[in-house]
Amino acid sequence: MSRLSYTYRGVIAPAFAPFSNNGSLNLDIIPQYASYYTKKGIKDILVNGTNGEGMALSVAERKLITETWVKVAKETKQHLMIQVGGAPLPDVIELAKHASSLSVDSILCLPELYFKPTTPTQLIEYLEIVGQAAPKTPLLYYHNPMMSNVNIHMGQFLQSIGDKIPSFVGIKFASTNLEEGAQALRADNKKYVIIFSNNQLINAAYASGMDYFMLSSINVFPELVLDLLAACKSGDTLRAKDLQEKLASAVDAIAKHDKQVRVPMKIATALLTDINTGVPRALPKSVLSDTVETMIKDLTNLGYQPKIKYYKQ
Repeated sequence: MSRLSYTYRGVIAPAFAPFSNNGSLNLDIIPQYASYYTKKGIKDILVNGTNGEGMALSVAERKLITETWVKVAKETKQHLMIQVGGAPLPDVIELAKHASSLSVDSILCLPELYFKPTTPTQLIEYLEIVGQAAPKTPLLYYHNPMMSNVNIHMGQFLQSIGDKIPSFVGIKFASTNLEEGAQALRADNKKYVIIFSNNQLINAAYASGMDYFMLSSINVFPELVLDLLAACKSGDTLRAKDLQEKLASAVDAIAKHDKQVRVPMKIATALLTDINTGVPRALPKSVLSDTVETMIKDLTNLGYQPKIKYYKQ
């Protein structure tokens, strides 16, 4: 089998898991969510990732969310990437096969999270199994060392793959180590896609040669993020610097509430947009109440107008 191609660039939005207030899935909001992205000019979407709380969902729930997004994306013409990892290997294989059977555009996969790989060879062997389950669907590796505690150097990893995984096309790089990211970008004569995922270092990453971004902040501040990327692309470094500082200030005000940025970012999206994807799963009500109250004050001080009424307790 020849190596699969992957030509998407720009920005991809990590969609939040759609919950009702009672914690059950709220699949009915997905068409509205997709429409929101479309109106903001966002064509690429990740489903069941960290923001999508894939690791807190059952296999059946992940399949239902994927199936709903696939149905909606056929109407909106959006590119869908499905995260299949963060589960026992038989479930990962099942999720990869399921996503591929629905003809999604690509799949993303975390490493094994308990028996963690410690070398590029071990990680390659794991991803080979995933790739064999969906040989016709482009596969990307999800490098998120802060959450996975898998700290394999991505430059060395990509340099080692060769032709071992024909469906493998690149990585999502959720790290602040731009030196490592630059080495990954250059690996094997720039063979692989590098999707950078850090809200604070967009302009710096662009300057290092990266041109594809997956950003949780685009759920809350789509215009700001797209303006920043446009400034980077046009070479307007001063404007890019100003916009990056503006975005960083807003993200700091949100992310300080929880190191797991998915929680406060999901809350901020409901406070500042028309999209309310429900309470993050397994979040204590006391945390939610305190977070919402403080975040409203912080966002107001930055000049935003958050909704005062939010989430039924």
